[in-house]
Amino acid sequence: MTITDPHITPAVQDDPAVEAIRRRTDSQGTNLAEVFRSRIASELEDNTALDRHREANTDNDTVAELKEKIERSGVEYMYYMVPTLRSRTVAKVVPAKHFVRNLEKGVNFTRNALMDFQNDIHGNPIGANINSKEFVAMPEADSFDQLPWDESIGRIFCSTYEPGHLGGIAGRPNVHDSRAHMKRTHSLLKDVFGLTMKSGTEPEMVWVGESITPKTIPGYNPAYQVEYLEGMRPIYKRIHEYADALGFEMIEGDYEDRGQIELNWNFDDIENTTDRLVTYRQICSQVAREFDVEASFMPKPFIGEMGAGCHHNISLWDEAGTNTFEDEGVQELHLSQLGRWAVGGILKNSPAMMLIFASTVNSYKRFWDPGQFAPARADWGLDDRASMIRISSNGRAEVRVPDASVNPYLSHALLTAAVADGIGNQVEPPEAGAQGIDLPRTLGEAVEVFRNDEFVRTALPPELADTFLEMKDNEWAQYCGVLTQWEFDQYWQAIP
Repeated sequence: MTITDPHITPAVQDDPAVEAIRRRTDSQGTNLAEVFRSRIASELEDNTALDRHREANTDNDTVAELKEKIERSGVEYMYYMVPTLRSRTVAKVVPAKHFVRNLEKGVNFTRNALMDFQNDIHGNPIGANINSKEFVAMPEADSFDQLPWDESIGRIFCSTYEPGHLGGIAGRPNVHDSRAHMKRTHSLLKDVFGLTMKSGTEPEMVWVGESITPKTIPGYNPAYQVEYLEGMRPIYKRIHEYADALGFEMIEGDYEDRGQIELNWNFDDIENTTDRLVTYRQICSQVAREFDVEASFMPKPFIGEMGAGCHHNISLWDEAGTNTFEDEGVQELHLSQLGRWAVGGILKNSPAMMLIFASTVNSYKRFWDPGQFAPARADWGLDDRASMIRISSNGRAEVRVPDASVNPYLSHALLTAAVADGIGNQVEPPEAGAQGIDLPRTLGEAVEVFRNDEFVRTALPPELADTFLEMKDNEWAQYCGVLTQWEFDQYWQAIP
């Protein structure tokens, strides 16, 4: 990969998307990637953020619109939800009649909730302790939905802030809020570069239960077989039913391996895609309860079978609604100049991003199982499933490393920052199909790369990066201290 001069090279100035970036660079008088990074840091120090959210929530039209939705739905209780760093969701349940009060005051959470109350191997809380102050979660009125499996329950996503009584940090964004940070980085991509990121994810998962156990043929992969898909028919129909009720546009699905299915919905702005992925996981958990089966998003449950990935198909759109990843009138498979710079930025920063894309010990088992379509190098190709980034069709780049356990807010925040780096610095990737550098192959390796990387320290709030690093370093330490059956098989009677 090469990084060129910060001024746009003449050879590509006739490209409308590149020309638009050049004009923005000239107007700023500096590298747009630097503007983007500095803006991220400054917005984390905005003491007026909580007040502005409260003001928006208490607008008369906002209150009236939410009131009408709640009354029309018949919802009696509401979950005020916040995603955690480990990609779970915490919530408080409040009678729906109190929504006006909550729009103004929010709901308070113990700070450890965003870290799932995780302790280290010595029993000490990670990221917060018993003396840590609560944070306030402010609901986002436009995220209200009624749960289709119990129409008396509604849910609403929240963004979190430091309370007004906490001195110098009062009113600032909570630095551990991954969802809010993703929204912040995307807003800056629009403002600084004039680009909107859209994505579609491909969540794969495994279902296990007596009623759905497939009878497969040894030596054959059951992928795409109608018979196996038929065995999952009651489950995928119920998932579609709930997803449609929650505003998804379900488009296609298939059977991938033993008990594994992938159901997809249409791509959208990353704010919508990430919330839908989190919601999809909750839908699957509910459907599993209804059918008395288990639903797992474990990345690699079985050796010799497909892992559960969650490919991110991304594209960048300009203010006129044009997809900047493709050149107008070009039919053959390709990637535009702006797209190549974006890919260059992702490849350049991919080793450090692996701790987010593949965030568990189990995640890395995907990369040690040959022939299972899991990339292990930082490379890209044209419709090449061996590559980390596959240009599967004109106008989109499929990032194939993220797995089923990914925190989509963190992954999309880093992808946003990486394309900003790539475009701002004109990072030219290697030729399509060229072999790239090796990516970390264990969680321990990913921890060390993340620990020493400057990019993640500017793309994420430093405190969030430190806490996530501590959580994952601790997870690796826990794993290293576990005895496995493999060790007994290898060493129990190895000598003499």
